[in-house]
Amino acid sequence: MNEAFSILQQYWGYQSFREPQELVIESVLQGRDTLALMPTGGGKSLCFQIPSLMQEGICLVVTPLIALMQDQVRQLSAKGIKAIAVHTGMSARDIDIKLDNCVYGNIKFLYVSPERLQTDLFKVRLQNMRVNLLVVDEAHCISEWGYDFRPAYLNIAAIRALIPQVPVLALTATATPEVKTDIVDKLQLEPAQIFQISFARKNLSYNVETTEDKFNTLKRLLQQHNGSTLIYVNTRKKARTIALDLQREAFSTSFYHGGLDSKDRTTIQDHWLEDRSQIMVATNAFGMGINKADVRLVVHFDPPDHLESYYQEAGRAGRDGEPAFAYLLYQSGDIDKLKERKELEYPKESFLREIYQHLANHYQIAVGSAAPEDRDFELDEFAAKIQQKPLSVFHALKKLQLLGFVELTESFFQPSHFQFTANHQQVYEFQIAQAYYDPIIKALLRLYGGELFTREVNISEPKLAGVLGIGIDEVRRLLNSLQDRQMGIFQPRKDQPQVCFLGIRQDPKRMAIDRQSYQQRRQLELDKLRSVQQYVQNHGRCRSLQLLEYFGEVSNVPCGLCDVCLGNPEEPLSDYKKRYRDIQQELMLGPLTAKGLVSRLTQYPEQSLGRTIQEMLENGDLVFDQLGRLTVPSGLA
Repeated sequence: MNEAFSILQQYWGYQSFREPQELVIESVLQGRDTLALMPTGGGKSLCFQIPSLMQEGICLVVTPLIALMQDQVRQLSAKGIKAIAVHTGMSARDIDIKLDNCVYGNIKFLYVSPERLQTDLFKVRLQNMRVNLLVVDEAHCISEWGYDFRPAYLNIAAIRALIPQVPVLALTATATPEVKTDIVDKLQLEPAQIFQISFARKNLSYNVETTEDKFNTLKRLLQQHNGSTLIYVNTRKKARTIALDLQREAFSTSFYHGGLDSKDRTTIQDHWLEDRSQIMVATNAFGMGINKADVRLVVHFDPPDHLESYYQEAGRAGRDGEPAFAYLLYQSGDIDKLKERKELEYPKESFLREIYQHLANHYQIAVGSAAPEDRDFELDEFAAKIQQKPLSVFHALKKLQLLGFVELTESFFQPSHFQFTANHQQVYEFQIAQAYYDPIIKALLRLYGGELFTREVNISEPKLAGVLGIGIDEVRRLLNSLQDRQMGIFQPRKDQPQVCFLGIRQDPKRMAIDRQSYQQRRQLELDKLRSVQQYVQNHGRCRSLQLLEYFGEVSNVPCGLCDVCLGNPEEPLSDYKKRYRDIQQELMLGPLTAKGLVSRLTQYPEQSLGRTIQEMLENGDLVFDQLGRLTVPSGLA
């Protein structure tokens, strides 16, 4: 494993692996099918990036999240590692050229959405690629028992037949026992090497607060916990409203949801990552791929739909190992509202057929015709056109995706890019023969250099327009014309949702909807909601133990940090007072990190110290300073 350590240090600057990264990498290098269950922020990507860099060939990564694909490609490219992505929203020619680069170029990582796997173009190219590893990210999506089932994941096993000697690495952060069995079975992991670290988070305190005044409870929590904070809400409107209300109360707050344009989303996200704003109020569109280790507090203003997403979102607190807190605010009626929402999420079969027909009419796609091209999709505009509520249409489209009829992606940002597909000599000859295009070609090469001949490069139409002294629309017309003349490939920027018909456009009256499966899925969602209800209403069992049991992990050791454990102390008050006094005395000598404090007070069990530290923070007897260290408030020092 010396080479693995060298790559880890060279590209990522880390001096050691986390558990169980090294074991997973070793399993992959031995050519074994492997399943790794690692919590959010556990470093799953290194488990395939490092072994793939150690071998000849390309790593094929299947993932459903376009934003995550783009982020990983960007990070790898910044390290000088060649990576590309194929997903919804790209032209057929763009995909064709990228796949050719994977066959004939030196690309190391190809990220692809599961829906792209079954196209004839992809399958033909795949058999000519030298694949060293097939990675299935977010592997829980393959299971109908999971919380985010994607039917296209079921096609991955068929792809294995085209690359039979290639091992599979399946990765996920959350999986119940049923989902874990499904992953192994449906991916045909034979035999499966399974690595799973405990779902327990020793530094994270889970809490449920029952309150009829959520906003004032939220304010109190923000006053008690100084540091970077995430607040999850269940609607875009609520994200904006709560953020503005907190700003009026002088809290440094931003809000984020999928309806914002790409520039605003990027700016808001960067401000929070760089600590220019302390609090982010967001829908669950925020979080995937966000790497911020020092989040001290995560608050769920509304109960989540299921415990899988709650565990992932709450787990974004305290990735640095320092004490962190997760609060779920609950009031009477919350669960009933969630149940009502679940009913809306499963429209009647007749409504699904109606929306499918409207969508086909909208894009003028005839029955029996193939429609492989992705189309820009504006939900509000479409809903208004067919005189339906946008939310009802959205749920219908998501269920049509679940049933395998369409693919719908929420908005993502893809900047404009260009690549010459002709070689240097061909471009030179074209410039001489077609002098009209000489200025745009020279401007491209002047601004972006020879890399345009080896890979796609992000470009700026306004910058090109400034150099050429023409309008942006004219620049786009010229770039499209270069593409039409087979000189290059131009992909305009995208910042809209995309929709695509999967397979042949069908007659809605004859669409084969599996009613039994549809109803089973609906019942599964309601069962998961009952698990949430049990969690928020059970005030007699450690929160951490409740979560561990849900994920099939057996433990009888309470965390000692959650609201249940602190509400039921099982030790003499005198022991608590001793720890309280010693903690205070140590910190009066100067601020310490939690780890540093624990290393000073070795006479006490770490769990007991953690419980006391949390209670002192709750009571205002301790605070965090600007560097995230524990200290005694000035009034008590």
